[in-house]
Amino acid sequence: MSEPAGRARVLVADDEASIRFVLREALEEAGHDVVDVDSGDAAWQALAEGSFAIAFLDIRMPGPSGLELLDLLRSSGSDVAVVVITAQNTLENAVEAMKRGALDYLVKPFQMAEVLAAVQKALRTRSLEREVRSLRREAGERGAGGDRLVGRSSAILDVFKTIGRVAPRNIAVLITGESGTGKELVARAIHQASPRAAGAFVAVNAAAIPRDLLESELFGHEKGSFTGAIEARAGRFREASGGTLFLDEIGDMPLELQAKLLRVLQSGEVTPVGGKQAERVDVRIVAATHRDLDDMAREGRFREDLLYRLRVVPLAIPPLRERPEDIPVLAEHFAARYAAELHTEARYLSDGCIESLATHEWPGNVRELENAIKRALVLAAHEVLSPEDFQFLEGPAPPAAEGGSLEERILAETRSLLDLGETDLHRKLLERLERPLLEAVLRRTGGNQLRAAAVLGINRNTLRKKISELGIAMPQRP
Repeated sequence: MSEPAGRARVLVADDEASIRFVLREALEEAGHDVVDVDSGDAAWQALAEGSFAIAFLDIRMPGPSGLELLDLLRSSGSDVAVVVITAQNTLENAVEAMKRGALDYLVKPFQMAEVLAAVQKALRTRSLEREVRSLRREAGERGAGGDRLVGRSSAILDVFKTIGRVAPRNIAVLITGESGTGKELVARAIHQASPRAAGAFVAVNAAAIPRDLLESELFGHEKGSFTGAIEARAGRFREASGGTLFLDEIGDMPLELQAKLLRVLQSGEVTPVGGKQAERVDVRIVAATHRDLDDMAREGRFREDLLYRLRVVPLAIPPLRERPEDIPVLAEHFAARYAAELHTEARYLSDGCIESLATHEWPGNVRELENAIKRALVLAAHEVLSPEDFQFLEGPAPPAAEGGSLEERILAETRSLLDLGETDLHRKLLERLERPLLEAVLRRTGGNQLRAAAVLGINRNTLRKKISELGIAMPQRP
């Protein structure tokens, strides 16, 4: 794509002389005209007197802050594109900047390539998100518990920005990511940064509720509609009316229930189990899954029309191993938070401890790191945590050792899941054991899938699909 012709007139407002100097040098070398000022008042005067394509505004400086200037610009109808720059990378700052209509949000120290790219982006669309209004600074907070999104990586910053952009719109969002990446925290942040923040946030885990009870859980039931229905129940949809309904692990919802969910989303009306009268509900849907719903739709295990309804805006949460720069920030955050919550003395992480944590793969993602910090806080006997306080991360003896009994393997896998703080253990334990079971039977049958399917008591096509899904290497047949 060709770059826009012409120079950009750029304003740089920051109370740090070194930042102004570096930005001016880079931007002028790229052929742009630059005006730099050291305060919010000087920035506002420059903006009032001259025409700028883009303004780089420090979030904290003498006089009006970058966010306050951004509000003034948007309320005045100005089409100046604004990039907020800050040394404090937080969810609140990112959400506030993007919600108020910022073109971008850069964290010091930033790369000059990011700065130049922002200028080119401003030249392509100076009216980007002009209608966005300021929302509460507490986006991402989850009540008194203090759960919140934390990170400084570009990947998690992109997530913050997306939250800021989608929160005010009453559209469905599908959050994807591995277990433990913080999908529910993202859903809560979207709710808290939305006009529905005063309404209820209702979460339902489709994988944790028995299939025969899930329909009643979602849509409610009338008294006597089935055995055990001793009183009427409103259901989660009606409880969430006026707020947000978070459908976690949506990929585990049975097909027959997916059809009813689709009807509710299309009509906006809920009919309880055993009821005849539909009731109108006003609910925003945010769904999440760790599964590949596109693959499931192709295989007929998830309704394609429902997928389109849920995935108006997709939001992927990267695993922790792909954003290692977030590990120190998260570790410090959890150490500070849980020292008070667990009634331990203040604990500090040594540099060696931080380096050690940063090299761990974290298969359980942020949840595993959180639980590891809590465990170390409780067990450590000293103020400064060291790598020795996290030796348990090396894990128990490998559960897959040849010759171990099935009972030993199940116990080891269960301990591993519990150490990660996982729930829904029945399903996850079956998933962990399925691969070695199939591999063992295929080895015993010499790779003969027909015989293996018979031994396993499953259909041959089911076995083939499992082999493909799990990436099992077939043994050589004799």
